[in-house]
Order: sequence, then C-alpha cells, then structure tokens
Amino acid sequence: MWLTEKQAAKVKVGRMGERTVGGPVAAISPVQQMLASGTGALLTSLFVTPLDVVKIRLQAQQTPFHQALTCEPAPWGGASRLHKRKCFLYCNGLMDHIYVCQNGTSCSTWYKKPTHFSGTLDAFVKITRHEGLRTLWSGLPPTLVMAVPATIIYFTCYDQLRDFLRFGVGLQGSFVPLLAGALARLGAVTVISPLELIRTKMQSRKLSYSELRVCIRSAVARGGPLSLWRGWGPTVLRDVPFSGLYWFNYELVKAQLCEQCGTTQANFSISFTAGAVSGAAAAVLTLPFDVVKTRRQIQLGEMDSLGVSVRKTSSTLNILKEIWTELGYKGLFAGFMPRVIKVAPACAVMISSYEFGKAFFQKA
Repeated sequence: MWLTEKQAAKVKVGRMGERTVGGPVAAISPVQQMLASGTGALLTSLFVTPLDVVKIRLQAQQTPFHQALTCEPAPWGGASRLHKRKCFLYCNGLMDHIYVCQNGTSCSTWYKKPTHFSGTLDAFVKITRHEGLRTLWSGLPPTLVMAVPATIIYFTCYDQLRDFLRFGVGLQGSFVPLLAGALARLGAVTVISPLELIRTKMQSRKLSYSELRVCIRSAVARGGPLSLWRGWGPTVLRDVPFSGLYWFNYELVKAQLCEQCGTTQANFSISFTAGAVSGAAAAVLTLPFDVVKTRRQIQLGEMDSLGVSVRKTSSTLNILKEIWTELGYKGLFAGFMPRVIKVAPACAVMISSYEFGKAFFQKA
C-alpha cells in the first residue's frame, strides 16, 4: 500500500522523519525505508543478543544439561526456568525464538561450558576472555533469517499505513499511529509465523529440506493449512497491542520532547529517549499477554521435540486459567523488570537507528 505521487506531495519530511502537511516532496521511497529498518534491525540484534546470551548462560550453570530432561514453561515473561527441561526462549532484540535441546548437541554453546559465573559483569568478562568475543553472539545468525525480514515488513508497513491513513483517507488524531502500528504488526506476525514454525522444526528435529517438505505436508494434511500458524493467536494477542501502544506513546513522547527542546524535528537523542520510554510502557501494559505467549511458545517447542499431536496443546484461555490458579493475578504481572530491561533498550536502539537511516536517505 504505497502512497501515490499526489499523496506524497502533501508530505514534508523533516530531518528525523517528522511529517507535516504542505511543502515540497522529500519523502523517501519504500525501498529506502526497508534499508533503514533492516540496518536498524541488525544493529539492535548486535546490541541486545549478548545480554540474552549472558542471561541464558547464567541460568544454564544452575541446571546442567543432563538434568534438563523436560520442558517447564515459566510463570513469567521473557524466559523459561532452566529446570528439568530441554527447551528455552532466545531473544535477539527483535523476536523470541524457541531453542530445543536434544542430547546436548543443539545447545552446546549454553550447556557445555564449565566456566562458573558469579554475576552478569563477571559472565561478560569470562566469556570474552576464555571463549572469545564471538561467543556473545551465539545463535544469532539463524534467528536473523526471520527477525530481519519481519522487522523490515513491520516498520515499512507502519510508515506507509500511517501516511495512507493521514493523507489518503484523511484521518487525523493521535489514534492514527495506534491503528497503523497494530495493523502493521498484525501483517508482519501473519507473514513470519509459518517461517518461524519451520525454523523450529528444522532446529529441533535436524530435518533436511526434503524431510521438512514431507513433514509440512503431513502437518497440513492432518490439521489443515491453518496448522502452519500454530501459536499465532497468543503472539498476536501480545504483539498487536504492544505495537499499537508503542507507536501511540512514541509519537506523543517525541512531540513533547521536541516541544521542550524548542525544535520542530526530533534528533537522535529525542528518538532514542522516546523509543525507550514508549517501549517500557508498552512492555508493562502488555505483560500478561507476554506471559501467555511465552508459555504457549515453550509448550509448542516441546510438542515439536516429542512429536505430540498439536490437538493436545492448551488454548490461550486455558493457559490464562492455569497461571491464575497457580500464582493468582501476580503471575500475570510478574517479571516486569526483566522484560523492561530487555525491551526498552531494544526499542530505543531500533527506532533511533531507523530514524537516523531515514534522515540519511532524505539528505542523500
């Protein structure tokens, strides 16, 4: 849904992507938006992945792999307990990915290192000194195959939808970013969900491409085409509200910071701050959905590794009831600090890099 030349002529783009009605055409093309978002996605992954690798290593030393026999979903968002299990969530700052450990071979990076860490800083130092700097980015390349395209689709669609709603449809008001963000995320999740399911199958069962094709056909024959979107519901339940709230708050916070700084256009620091604040707020408000999505994703990973029928998985409503029964309402809101620590810097780096990339193309 690209803007026509007539619609684009109504948009005047400022130094950091601000748009106002009137003025000469300065809008960047969708391809340039894709390049800017792709670059931002790579930078975000490089920045956030070491934090998650250290977190996993600290958890892994508490429970060696030979004790990790079954998968137990955690009652908090962002990670699962490393207790008698063989799957966990890995986050590269853009998406959560399921990793399934079988016989220790697919998780050697996290489970076979004997080094003992006394804390986060100690882990960073010892991993870098004894295992090399590259170890901090363990597991990153395979996840980028899904995360970068998803981010490109998401950010490009958001900009295009926002401008279309404002200048194509004529909608005005602060709800436009909320609507555009929610729709953009819905589209990105729908496109990427089957690909992430395929990646999980390949990683958990060590399938060749020919075997994977047979596996997918068998799954479709048993459960229909919609079986390729297993886990789509809980993911949408978390990501769509998060995205709507994030963009709604981002545009508001950015406008307020610009007003306080006496500028009409956001600079890098303003975008960074607005991204961090908006990401933290959205993360807290959508925390119950993240808890459900995490438990569901871990559950599906275990199903793949054990070959259990998809019909035996719990529904989103049942998962909510289980969490409420086990931990009460606190279970749905527990773990907000780890989620905020992970989400806020990732959002800040991503949006400021994206806006900087757009500004670069506008000046070119």
